[in-house]
Amino acid sequence: MDLATLIGLVLGFVCLLGAFILEGGKAGALMSYTAAMIVLGGTVGATVISSTVTDLKKVPVLFAIAFKDQTYDSAALIQNIVNFATQARREGVLSLENNLEQLNDSFLRMGLQMIIDGIETSVLRDLMENEVYYMEQRHERGISIFEIAGGYAPTMGIVGTVMGLVHVLGNMSTPDALAPAIAVAFIATLYGISTANILWLPIAAKLKVRNNEEILYCSLTVEGLLAIQEKENPNFIREKLILFLNSHIKQQLKGE
Repeated sequence: MDLATLIGLVLGFVCLLGAFILEGGKAGALMSYTAAMIVLGGTVGATVISSTVTDLKKVPVLFAIAFKDQTYDSAALIQNIVNFATQARREGVLSLENNLEQLNDSFLRMGLQMIIDGIETSVLRDLMENEVYYMEQRHERGISIFEIAGGYAPTMGIVGTVMGLVHVLGNMSTPDALAPAIAVAFIATLYGISTANILWLPIAAKLKVRNNEEILYCSLTVEGLLAIQEKENPNFIREKLILFLNSHIKQQLKGE
């Protein structure tokens, strides 16, 4: 579980509700089933129209990714690549085949297999970079679903408020109930803006972070495999790949 996502989501809604209560409001006053139907139903409906069925089927998986604590061990990857480079220089490229079954990283395994099969360096680069590119395209389609929802939610909130005000103005015969009815009408706007900025758009931002982390990891893999293919010195490979990492991990690796 990614605690940052969970804590941020809970903190956002709790602070909004807590501030309202501290100002003398009652939590129950913010409850409106009709506003929730208009905002959530309208947002989901508009998002469904804007997306494909294939992409929408991935929404539960995307939610899981946003809340799952995913880590990419770049330090371990670099060490594996350096070990493979050392083995290839000492025993030959074909000896790398003994390591394939032990690898859980399918991307790294695919690249090693192509090296073993004697694929040319230029072809290897093109194939692996295309794999990264299409992976990024798939990720961006998933991210766009939440960005679309974040764009529609405030508008649906305004629609709900306008509908509520139409209902209020149609019942001007009861002035005493006018103010409470107007307050209820504006709850739809609150729902729309809050869900957009605490739920939909932050999840899209977290998925972008996940995407960038995976792209960096894959780019590290590609450069390492190409270095093995070019039979570069393992120590040089290590120093070159460390450049991809942030300063904290660099210090850890250099301190070993």
